[in-house]
Amino acid sequence: MAKVESFSLDHTKVKAPYVRLIDTSNGPKGDVISNFDVRVSQPNKAYLPTAGFHTLEHLFAKYFPKYLKGYVACSTFGCGTGFHLILWGEHSTTEVAKAEKKILELIANKVTWKDIPRVNEHNCANVNDLSLFSVKWWAKRILNEKISTDPYVRKPI
Repeated sequence: MAKVESFSLDHTKVKAPYVRLIDTSNGPKGDVISNFDVRVSQPNKAYLPTAGFHTLEHLFAKYFPKYLKGYVACSTFGCGTGFHLILWGEHSTTEVAKAEKKILELIANKVTWKDIPRVNEHNCANVNDLSLFSVKWWAKRILNEKISTDPYVRKPI
């Protein structure tokens, strides 16, 4: 079986929400790519319902490129507790956590249904499973819990 990094992470020891650098890799031409664990809820204790999680995915895809150079992709964890954030270059957990905080503040306080990108059958494979109410509720909860730059010791930004 291939080694899957998240399967070796002790999910009982982490303290979400947090940003964790999973790995940096060098491409064949020397380019660096960084993979982050952007955990938004405590594993095995809470998870975002699919409509809220799906909406957060759309909004992260819209706003992370505005706050972080080198954005490649942000994809969901199947467990509903976080995202893989892939960036060109090397970035600190503090830099990523500050960008996430700005995005969550926008969601909690300003985002309307019209701000959610790709809400149509041509661009989304499950357009009926989105929720502005849920994503706003979770954004406020994550902000209230404070995003840590360390997965094991609370170091909120």
